Amino acid sequence: MQSCESSGDSADDPLSRGLRRRGQPRVVVIGAGLAGLAAAKALLEQGFTDVTVLEASSHIGGRVQSVKLGHATFELGATWIHGSHGNPIYHLAEANGLLEETTDGERSVGRISLYSKNGVACYLTNHGRRIPKDVVEEFSDLYNEVYNLTQEFFRHDKPVNAESQNSVGVFTREEVRNRIRNDPDDPEATKRLKLAMIQQYLKVESCESSSHSMDEVSLSAFGEWTEIPGAHHIIPSGFMRVVELLAEGIPAHVIQLGKPVRCIHWDQASARPRGPEIEPRGEGDHNHDTGEGGQGGEEPRGGRWDEDEQWPVVVECEDCELIPADHVIVTVSLGVLKRQYTSFFRPGLPTEKVAAIHRLGIGTTDKIFLEFEEPFWGPECNSLQFVWEDEAESHTLTYPPELWYRKICGFDVLYPPERYGHVLSGWICGEEALVMEKCDDEAVAEICTEMLRQFTGNPNIPKPRRILRSAWGSNPYFRGSYSYTQVGSSGADVEKLAKPLPYTESSKTAHGSSTKQQPGHLFSSKCPEQPLDANRGAVKPMQVLFSGEATHRKYYSTTHGALLSGQREAARLIEMYRDLFQQGT
Repeated sequence: MQSCESSGDSADDPLSRGLRRRGQPRVVVIGAGLAGLAAAKALLEQGFTDVTVLEASSHIGGRVQSVKLGHATFELGATWIHGSHGNPIYHLAEANGLLEETTDGERSVGRISLYSKNGVACYLTNHGRRIPKDVVEEFSDLYNEVYNLTQEFFRHDKPVNAESQNSVGVFTREEVRNRIRNDPDDPEATKRLKLAMIQQYLKVESCESSSHSMDEVSLSAFGEWTEIPGAHHIIPSGFMRVVELLAEGIPAHVIQLGKPVRCIHWDQASARPRGPEIEPRGEGDHNHDTGEGGQGGEEPRGGRWDEDEQWPVVVECEDCELIPADHVIVTVSLGVLKRQYTSFFRPGLPTEKVAAIHRLGIGTTDKIFLEFEEPFWGPECNSLQFVWEDEAESHTLTYPPELWYRKICGFDVLYPPERYGHVLSGWICGEEALVMEKCDDEAVAEICTEMLRQFTGNPNIPKPRRILRSAWGSNPYFRGSYSYTQVGSSGADVEKLAKPLPYTESSKTAHGSSTKQQPGHLFSSKCPEQPLDANRGAVKPMQVLFSGEATHRKYYSTTHGALLSGQREAARLIEMYRDLFQQGT
């Protein structure tokens, strides 16, 4: 923790008071993913010098996780740059030569979970039959027509009927089924195949939305998510290169790794500990449930600061260090907020922000990479899609734990083989993904091999030589992959989630209204109790800011949404201090 020079300055304006005393506002960024790095980089470039980034894990990148195996890089997290026209991720990658080896096949304008637009998707049934290409194309055209209808409810403000339950999945399933059943030209056998394909397409859609099921995705809000024009690009050298480019302009001392945060104490005004230092902590309620990163009995560090200093926010870390700040930018995932918001903020969050956290959705989408000695699929095949014929009349995408593998929608072929070798990438989402995460590699490899044998009708497919998979749902620092608008939520909830604390009339004054913490103690019952000065000064605005993909109304669930949200929150502070910085020049 950086030391601070004290001053007798007692100006009433909380902005100028802090600047005149310390020279710089102190900003703490929680999380070194794309949002956190983008925020820190923007602040540093605009002259902020007292910036600290706290990252709970041992590495930067957040939900970007590129794994190098041999000569190939595999993405356990973010994989595609979604769109190119005006996408800051694309422009950053392009300007730094990261797309020079991207093949034409990897510039896909089709389904975003395909590694190549070359070749065809092979739709296979659990009886080992391949669905004829013309049947697949007819169904795909029909499904896409209905998918386009789901966008119109938001974009054209169309009313949602009660039968759809305001659910993308319910609406899509029933609309497609009705059209299939009413088709006078298809024989019954073809209709049964197409009806079974509905569930497979909805599994793919659920993986792309990172929801347990499309039944949980809001129909009225679905069309607000905005796709950036242009192709989807893969970065051959790894998406982590984008993260590294963002971090290049950030001094090494700014980012502290292995630094999980226990609690953010905000709206403290003039509060400060009276004692010389806090006592050692006993067994604590580690904010990551499993206790990972917790330092239960460790001696606290940095538990004091100059008596004359006034800090509106204090960040309490798991290792017991206390870091005072003027502003904190929170970039943790929606999954972490859902699990920990009650203990992560003191005082508690405003009611409307808590309600937004509850209403918005986040799920788990996992990948399962299987590497084989030789390909058993044809050179024209870009994916193997699994269609269970007995699901033609199914109304759910939920399976009992022992049947978790039924949620695997298929395997994509990694392309080109000269780079990756002979590798398939499977997709699974929802509660079934969490069950998969609890299984060991051997069990998952065995089940996936049996499925491949069953659906291809080839009993001689060998077990893969290597397996690699993600586990975003059980990771205590993420608790999910990315967000979606759940039934009952809307873009307004995204705005509420992103709204800085405390709520004030204006970001440039300290005279707005705020729900103040009652006089009492700074730390929770699990923390050493230190009495505070009960007197309050003027409320400093924007003490706690929120960024991350879940806080971007148009681009939630994307890497560019995360980056832009970090830049957005930095811009709030840059604007807030612009006049004061100019006075000092």
